[in-house]
Order: sequence, then structure tokens, then C-alpha cells
Amino acid sequence: MITILALGPSVDVTYLVDEFFEGGTFRPTGVYRAAGGKAINAARAAVTMGADVAVVAPLGGASGQFVLDEAVAAGIRLVPVWASADTRTCISISSAASGLLTELYEQPSAITGDELARLHEGADGLLAERPGWFAISGGIPASVPVGGLAALVELAHSHGHPVAVDSHGPPLAAALSARPELLKINRAEAAEALGIEPEADAFDTAERLRALTGGTVVITDGVAGSYAVDEQGRHRAEWSGDFGRYPVGSGDSYLGGLLASLDAGGTLGDSLRLAAGCAAANALVPGAGRFAETDALAIAAEVVVS
Repeated sequence: MITILALGPSVDVTYLVDEFFEGGTFRPTGVYRAAGGKAINAARAAVTMGADVAVVAPLGGASGQFVLDEAVAAGIRLVPVWASADTRTCISISSAASGLLTELYEQPSAITGDELARLHEGADGLLAERPGWFAISGGIPASVPVGGLAALVELAHSHGHPVAVDSHGPPLAAALSARPELLKINRAEAAEALGIEPEADAFDTAERLRALTGGTVVITDGVAGSYAVDEQGRHRAEWSGDFGRYPVGSGDSYLGGLLASLDAGGTLGDSLRLAAGCAAANALVPGAGRFAETDALAIAAEVVVS
């Protein structure tokens, strides 16, 4: 089982247009709306790969109700904490002419102290009844104290759960000392956490982060693949196929596939393959975390882990 805390849920809207440029007026050729935010995208990907997933999330207004309805329809058990702020909307615009993607992401909706306490209670309740991984994914609202992420890692540890973290900024840096069992971040986020240049050797960066957490560290690097370090050593995952036009949510899908495999008892190598398969399959279709299981498995079979 996988339990996920989603502090920054959103309504994700993807517009497909023939072309896009600043100052123009455009008629979309396709519109896709889904429950989103990094954590819910990861949850949907894990469900696609057969995992039992529950999410606790702050939701507000009609947009929050949409997220709840869509998540449940996708097979996610979502425990809402109803909040005063409306759930945000994030927009992606995909231009067929240029092949480029333009992204407009609202900041995570503010969470009050009372709402944060109720989120802790919701997570505590799920952790008490569900074995397996606990994951915290996505940006942390500015209204949450910097140490809030570390406190959530410690909450899961108090129940004996392994913890996966995929976040960024000061809350992530503060959470490293709470020693999550799995840290999955991209190359830029890893560099930011250590205060180094993104061009630094990815394995060396992962080793430095592992020295802080004591757990497995996975650094993703877009189409270049991923780098992982655990107690067994270094692992490199690569795929040489054609990448799709819709990468929004591929990092989230990577986390969902990674956790689904680890939760099912997969080795790190097998889990890196499935994670890469989910990420690449996600980019084939518009809408984050909405790929086909068959595509993810077919790509995973071609991923080389060395």
C-alpha cells in the first residue's frame, strides 16, 4: 500500500493549439482537465500500475470538489481536508507548430494552521491502518512552516513506515535531516538542496545527499535518464526511444511507478525500469499521469539499468 500527502493539489488543464505566441487569440483543438498537482499525478500513475493508493489533501471550493470526484473516479482513495482557500488551477499549452509547452502554474493554495493540523490527523489515521510507503510529493505552500515537511517524515517514522520525498526549496533542505528512506528529485532540485551547480556530477550529488539521509537517492535528468545511489552502489537508468510531446507530469509518473514497484517488492533496478517506463509513457499523451499501463510496461522492458 502507498499513502501520499498532497499539500498542493490542483485542477490541471492542458490546451492543445495549432500554434501559440504571446498576445494572440487561439482556439484549442483539444482540452484535457484532470485532478492534478505532483502528488495526485504520482498517485494516479501508481494506481495505473496496480498499486493500492490513498491520498490526504487540502481541498477548497468547486475546484476542490472537482479534484475529489476525478481522483475517486481514477481509483484513488482521497481523504479531503476541506480548506478555506479554493484549490488552485494549473495550465499547460501545447503548440503543434513549435512542439513547445508553455506552463502557467499557480502557487499552492494557502493552508491555515488549523487545516495543517487536520492534515496531520488525516495522515496519522491512514498511517495507522495502512502498511507500506508514505510519500510527500510537490511544493509546500508558503503558509506551512519550513520544518513542516520534516515533521511529516517524523510522523510516518513514528508509525514505522518508510518515507519517500519529492519536493524542493527550503522545506526539502530541512527535511533531509529527518532521513527519508527514499529521496527522488530532479537534477536542479538536487543542486539547489546542496547549494551547488546543476552541472555537477549527478552520482556525486546523489552520494552527498545520501550522506545526509542515509537512504536511497534517485536523481532524474529528463530525457538523459536517472541516477540512483543506495547501499548496493550506483545505478544508471537509460532509454533510447522517442520521447513524446507532453512531458508535464512525467516526473510525477516516475515517482508513482517507482513506488508501485518498490511496494510490490521489486528491486531498485526493476523499480528504476518501471519508473522510467511510466515517465516516458506519460509524455506520449496529453494530461499528466494518464498513460496506458501497456505503454509503460513496453517501454520499461527496453530501459537499460547499469
